Amino acid sequence: MRPTHIENYLVTVRTGQWFGWSDSSNKVYANLIVHDGGAKPSESDCTNGLKALQDAWDLENTGYKDNRRKEYKSVVEQLDQLYHDMTAGKLDATGEWHKAIKAIKDKYAKE
Repeated sequence: MRPTHIENYLVTVRTGQWFGWSDSSNKVYANLIVHDGGAKPSESDCTNGLKALQDAWDLENTGYKDNRRKEYKSVVEQLDQLYHDMTAGKLDATGEWHKAIKAIKDKYAKE
């Protein structure tokens, strides 16, 4: 699930129940409290941290990786292709598995 709240970032900062909210029905930075005596992250740290998590999620789930994942054959089918390539002596760029994977990688190049 795509991170949508600074809480998603805060749980990555330290372990344990180190933070909470003075008003649990209004989880905004102004209501963030620290329980462990450590420093409270700045609001910009929280905002930037959340943005970094969202960017990483977006890259993983809406970028070239997701497009490739949707088109790759199942692992079982890929292993079968590799088996047939092995028995045909084609464990190089001429094999069917390599050609199928390369076509998808070329279609959805890294951004």
